[in-house]
Amino acid sequence: MLNIALPKGRLGERVYAMFERAGFACPTLLENTRKLIFENEECGVRYFWVKPSDVAIYVERGAADIGVAGKDILLEYEPDVYELLDLCTGKCRMAVAAPVGFRDDPARTLKVATKFTNIAQNYYASKGRDIDMIHLNGSIEIAPILGLSDVIVDIVETGTTLKENNLEVIETVVPISARLIANRAAWKFKTEQIQTLCDHIAMQLQTEEQTK
Repeated sequence: MLNIALPKGRLGERVYAMFERAGFACPTLLENTRKLIFENEECGVRYFWVKPSDVAIYVERGAADIGVAGKDILLEYEPDVYELLDLCTGKCRMAVAAPVGFRDDPARTLKVATKFTNIAQNYYASKGRDIDMIHLNGSIEIAPILGLSDVIVDIVETGTTLKENNLEVIETVVPISARLIANRAAWKFKTEQIQTLCDHIAMQLQTEEQTK
C-alpha cells in the first residue's frame, strides 16, 4: 500500500483529482462520510485526510509515504522530507504588509508580527535588518492597527482582508504553492510507485500549461 496524506479542504480535493487521473483512484474517498481513511486494494493505495499543517509531520514520521503540503509549511517547520514536485495549485504568496503609507526607518528595530516566525526571521536576517519578533496565532492583521507591530508577515491570496483593514503589501517574501513530498525511507523502498505517480502528475501539469 502507498499511504498518502491529503490536506482537508478544497486543496486536498483538487489534489486528489490529480492523483485519480494519474491512476491512483479511491472512489470511496468521495463519499459523504466522516471516515478519515480510505483504501483501494486494487490500486494499492490508502488515503487519509489530515489538517494541512500536519501533513508534513505524518510524512516525516513515516505514517504517510507521501503527502501534499504548502511551501509555507515546508519553509516554516523544515521537515526532513523530500520535496518532489510543485503541484502548481493552492497558489498564494508570503508577504510583508503594513498600514497604507508606512515608511520603514532603518535606524530603529522593526516590530514584526507573524505566526511564521522562522520564515520571517530568515527573511529579515538575509536583509541584515534588526527585528523584534512577535509571535501570534491568529488575526495577524490587527497587530499594526493597534500598534503592537509595525508590519506583519503572512500569507496573502487576494489581499481583500488587508485592504479592509487599511493595510497593503510592501514586500513579497516568497511565492507559495502546494508541493508533493515524500518520506525518505518510503522513497527508497517504494520508488517505483512514487515515481510513477510523479511522472503522471508532471505530465498533467505540462498539458495544462500548454493549453493555457
